[in-house]
Amino acid sequence: MKRLIRLILAGVLLCPAIGFMASCSEEADCSMNERAMTNCGIYTIDADGFIANDTLDSLTVTAFGTDSIIVNNQKDVNDLTLPLRYTVDSTILVFRYSRYTTDTLVIHHTNTPYFLSMDCGYQMQQRITSVTHTTHRLDSIYITNNEAGIYGQENIQLFY
Repeated sequence: MKRLIRLILAGVLLCPAIGFMASCSEEADCSMNERAMTNCGIYTIDADGFIANDTLDSLTVTAFGTDSIIVNNQKDVNDLTLPLRYTVDSTILVFRYSRYTTDTLVIHHTNTPYFLSMDCGYQMQQRITSVTHTTHRLDSIYITNNEAGIYGQENIQLFY
């Protein structure tokens, strides 16, 4: 009988304490605070004018003016996920296909910060305005979606 009373008394004391600790814990959902990325697909236009998926044998992508390597000698590349800079309105990326062949992409974009919450802070919305490039191996570029996002939707089609 004493054991039953101790068990009930412990339950009466511990249940409110556990409930208080669980209700006071702040668990912010900052899943939307992930960094927005630009998604690029690799394509080719065949002799009949049809668009087909393409694959690059080898690719290294670096951010111009920094020592950042975004893609390091990746093989069989058919799509890319690339970051855009927060501090300026253009991002320069160098695509290296081999030791001697490179192309440079300049992605012009707008950066608009918006307040997400006190716990999560600010998030940067990035909108692609234009893309310029060299044509050593890259033929043309088409922007399919201007908004860089976190959901993997294609933004740019790269034609080789």
